[in-house]
Amino acid sequence: MTNTKVKSAVELEWARANAAIAADDLDTAFAHLERAHILSQRLTLMHVRTHLAMLGVGWRRGDIRELLGQVTRIVAAAFFSRIWVPIGNTGGANVSAFRPMPVPEDLNAVMNEIV
Repeated sequence: MTNTKVKSAVELEWARANAAIAADDLDTAFAHLERAHILSQRLTLMHVRTHLAMLGVGWRRGDIRELLGQVTRIVAAAFFSRIWVPIGNTGGANVSAFRPMPVPEDLNAVMNEIV
């Protein structure tokens, strides 16, 4: 799966997350990483990188639940991204790693362009 628009959309969400982190707005940063997660689930390296960034936000927050959740999700992303993912899942430890979720309309439009 090598869709340039999807990759660009993920990179945009990462950039927005990084800007929010720089502003010490970790809630906004995590929201952008959740959006990046939805988009990157089938792109193994981007999926893993998104979970690593979520781990970083969890570290900054001192959120043990998020840290533990992200460690397991990083391993799963590395091995299962191309096999099965719960579409729309936002990737945080606050939701089951197996739960499909609704995809926001703007992200759905980008995801529907995957070849």
